Amino acid sequence: MKGKTPDEARKELEAAGMKGDALQKLLPHKVFEGNKPSNSIVFKKLSPFTLGALVAMYEHKIFVQGVMWDINSYDQWGVELGKQLAKKIEPELKDDSEVTSHDSSTNGLINFLKKNFV
Repeated sequence: MKGKTPDEARKELEAAGMKGDALQKLLPHKVFEGNKPSNSIVFKKLSPFTLGALVAMYEHKIFVQGVMWDINSYDQWGVELGKQLAKKIEPELKDDSEVTSHDSSTNGLINFLKKNFV
């Protein structure tokens, strides 16, 4: 997935009206390297068993990866970036056209979902 450079983050914060010390304090939390491993799990039907397995897998995976990579797995700024990325992708799910505007992994996942689930 695509990250966010310091310049991109600064422009975003400035566009939101932030400046000075407040901008400088928040800026490090808005910068993301990108190109980190991610999982995409797709299933046709949600059942109690599937949901339980999904929750258990994510709890374990997130904790263990955080320990191994020495990162804060529960970083709220990362969650906020995910929301921003999802807002950009959501409109692209509403038609049948092939998506090519993201990195190859994101394009592949969106096009797979459109072909198999929409």
